[in-house]
Amino acid sequence: MKLKQKIQSKNAVVGVIGLGYVGLPLLIEFVEAGFDCIGFDIDEKKVDALKKKKSYIKHISKNCIKKMIESSRFNATVDFSKLIETDCIIVAVPTPLDKNHQPDLSFIVHTSNTISKYLKKGQMVILESSTWPGTTEEVMKPILEKSGLQCTQDFYLAFSPEREDPNNPNYSTKNIPKVVGANDPVSLECAVALYDAVIIQTVPVSTSQAAEATKLLENIFRSVNIALVNEMKMILDRMGIDVWEVIDAASTKPFGYMPFYPGPGLGGHCIPIDPFYLTWKAKEYDMPTRFIELAGEINTNMPYWVVNKIMEALNVKEKSLNGSRVLILGAAYKKDVDDIRESPTLKLIEILEKKGTQVDYNDPYVPIMPHVRKYHYDMVSIEMTPENLKKYDVVVIATAHSSYDYETIVKHAQLVIDTRNATKHIKKNRDKIVKA
Repeated sequence: MKLKQKIQSKNAVVGVIGLGYVGLPLLIEFVEAGFDCIGFDIDEKKVDALKKKKSYIKHISKNCIKKMIESSRFNATVDFSKLIETDCIIVAVPTPLDKNHQPDLSFIVHTSNTISKYLKKGQMVILESSTWPGTTEEVMKPILEKSGLQCTQDFYLAFSPEREDPNNPNYSTKNIPKVVGANDPVSLECAVALYDAVIIQTVPVSTSQAAEATKLLENIFRSVNIALVNEMKMILDRMGIDVWEVIDAASTKPFGYMPFYPGPGLGGHCIPIDPFYLTWKAKEYDMPTRFIELAGEINTNMPYWVVNKIMEALNVKEKSLNGSRVLILGAAYKKDVDDIRESPTLKLIEILEKKGTQVDYNDPYVPIMPHVRKYHYDMVSIEMTPENLKKYDVVVIATAHSSYDYETIVKHAQLVIDTRNATKHIKKNRDKIVKA
């Protein structure tokens, strides 16, 4: 088959739609492997930054972007008519939830409609966005066939879920095995050949639906287990037992146990969202998803529980939450990244402000709070100084960045609410610390 031969000889042109946390690292790998690539995005700022050899993602270095641009094998554009120049099109666009917590496939639908305008014979389209089982076949395929071309006869279609973990020191795009699924053998063979060229291991599955379900299972597994330890945290807190001590002790068991850690809520684009894609689809089959929904309920409630702990700690000091000044440390959803998508800090700010609290934040990786779908905070990161720390009634550790000097924070803060066990090694001033 011509496409597979082009891929194996690295003569295939690879296009990636969506130059974010998934698409950009993938492009870097394809360029490094010797493929000519085109990156597509509707955000002109991202495209301009790449053309200027700048990175807009913390864990992707400027030198890495510079090397990719100077290879002359990469071009970034907002001109989607250039899709016709590609042989393989990888789609890595957002799949959020709408205001009613229902799957929002608008980005996939819009992108599919755009591709259909330029689709040509022999091309392959691969969806990487997390979604419910059947999206590739039931949503994307009919839209692409509006082009007049028939799937399997004229073009190929597959699904391969992204498995990015930003700033993970041990795993990157290249060395994380890649699940690949398609509903015809030729599409599967071509998709496997494409990822084989850049990924350490491909894991073929029988259908695109199986690949879509794989991604959901991975993240539902994490969501449910995080909900378990979050619930344990609340129970053990009432009992006066340190949940982190219990987790550390349980982790010494060499079999039958895997540690998960509690926090102020779930963040990132996957774990807070993906489970609801399956619960929505399951309704079509009259299947309840009580376990998954309960986990979502517990995790969603965690920011409210943290605020209640702040209120209780202030009460001990004969202070009211209303009118207090609160400094939140960490806007990113996890430590040492600049990604604020679905960050629990956003919800904490909302709850606290509604209760009459003056809220500021500090994050070395998020100097200005960007506007996201639900939240539009006009806030800038305040400078971390002893003088500033002293000004606040409460300092909340929401994200345990490695760069934070927790000893200094505890020393100068009036009260510290630690949601990440970041202060576990601090010996002095422990009376200021409340774990939440």
